[in-house]
Amino acid sequence: MSPRKKAKESPGSTGGDRIGDLPDEVLHHVLSFLPAQEAVRTCLLARRWRHLWKSATGVRIGEGETDPGSVKDHQEFLDHLLVLRDSAPMETCVLRFSEHSKELIEDAARLNFWFKHALLRKVRFLQLENWEFYDPVPIDELPLVSRHLTRLQLYGISLNNSFLNFSSCPALEHLLFEFCFFECAKISSNSVKRLSITCCSFNATLRVCVDVPSLVSLLLDEFDNRAPVLERMPSLVDAFVRIFFYTKDFCSESNSGDCSHEGCESCYGIKDNKCVLLEGLSNAKTLVLINKQKSFIFRRDLKWYPTFTKLKTLLLNEYWCVPDDYSALACILEHSPVLENLILQIYSEGPEHIMKINGNCSSVDRSAAISAHLEIVEIRFFNFEEIGIFDDDEDEDEDRDGDDDEDSYEDDDDKDEDEDSYEDDDDEDEDEDSYQEGNEDDNEDA
Repeated sequence: MSPRKKAKESPGSTGGDRIGDLPDEVLHHVLSFLPAQEAVRTCLLARRWRHLWKSATGVRIGEGETDPGSVKDHQEFLDHLLVLRDSAPMETCVLRFSEHSKELIEDAARLNFWFKHALLRKVRFLQLENWEFYDPVPIDELPLVSRHLTRLQLYGISLNNSFLNFSSCPALEHLLFEFCFFECAKISSNSVKRLSITCCSFNATLRVCVDVPSLVSLLLDEFDNRAPVLERMPSLVDAFVRIFFYTKDFCSESNSGDCSHEGCESCYGIKDNKCVLLEGLSNAKTLVLINKQKSFIFRRDLKWYPTFTKLKTLLLNEYWCVPDDYSALACILEHSPVLENLILQIYSEGPEHIMKINGNCSSVDRSAAISAHLEIVEIRFFNFEEIGIFDDDEDEDEDRDGDDDEDSYEDDDDKDEDEDSYEDDDDEDEDEDSYQEGNEDDNEDA
């Protein structure tokens, strides 16, 4: 592409279209940050801008809006946009909708079409968000295939086995699920390094297997039904696991899943022949384990005596500090040979009961079974208001407008990471992404 000649200006002149004088590639990138409707409207600015929007590197529908609108509200515009847009690769595609029609099949088909079209355009960051969390949109039962996709974020989606096999997405490193329903037996990827699963519902009759051996960072928070089985993750650095709701792994008569009542669905509905959560977390250097509803899964896991060979910092809540029964705490400390920092986060009944106590672990008083490296024991007392669990709706909306940063395990996650910062693709890479062979023709016909 030949460079555009700049308009001549007299010395000291401040006139002219300085933005319009920028190279096309720069303007394509600038337009990618605008909502799709506003990007298209720039065609009215001047003749130079007439077709620039067609090559914008991003398509954003409903982003940053209090009410993104329904699928039908955007259907006509988005269908025309994708037809008129040229074949330039797509860096970012964000599709957010506040509702879909009761005729779910039609809207689901349209969302799946847009989703596949983005993949065909070699999208790198793809976000699909359905605000009707308890009426999830089903995704096509086809494997996801893309050599370019690096980050995938899904909200309010029903997921199946075929889709959750990411073996054909070798560049995928960031994977986020929120308010999703896992109608599957396994989530697998050899490339994903950061995984976030928040407020999701797993299977009630079997344990979903999470097989992501390259994982570096894990956030597993506020899930429903059966806890998933975490396979070994040798590269894991930090993990946050919080059981916040009553799950199927709860029994009022046993805190370790062995109540001796054969008819108990919670204890004996699934026969666990291996460690569920803790073995998969055993290579973490920083680990947060919070149990708010007395699920028995952690105590059952401790029967397998997992050893945390790299663990340096451990945060536990009051579940691990039951008066007259510190067996769970003692067990995990005994199997953390290089632990340096222990934080006990204790819930307080009222705002006046707030304190923070720091102490050093004396080598004289230390049990022989506890890590010789343990230097700091910190006890925190807090109430729910301090940790932001009951934030108002406005704050929640602001949080959802940004991108989740899986690296932050505070209760209010930092979501400032820019999803558009990616390296350029090799110009010679002309491989086309799709779900399966033959789908491209279907998309063109649509």
